Amino acid sequence: MQIQDLVFVGLNGRVAALEISSGGTVWEWQAPKGAGYVNLLVDRDLVIAAVNGYVYGLDPKTGDQVWFNELKGYGLGVTSLATSAGSTSQPVLLQAAEADDAAAGAAAGAAASS
Repeated sequence: MQIQDLVFVGLNGRVAALEISSGGTVWEWQAPKGAGYVNLLVDRDLVIAAVNGYVYGLDPKTGDQVWFNELKGYGLGVTSLATSAGSTSQPVLLQAAEADDAAAGAAAGAAASS
């Protein structure tokens, strides 16, 4: 299975890889430290999962934990992630939400004029 055949989902301190074609679960992983909101970033051959301030590197094909960094002294909370390949920072998420809102508004306007 290729990484591009998967979608990664983070929720309640857990990460799952699902097959895009079927939605079937390929693997699941639970953070040994941290709970709640999971922020994910896929960069090359690594899934980076931040859980309440703890950061984990996961193998995207197996879900095996490759590394862990507790970022001692940084505190806990929702973590923004960025690499040269991508970002999950708040501005990116806000832009995506605004684009979704604009598309929904355009669709509603088209439906009302029909």
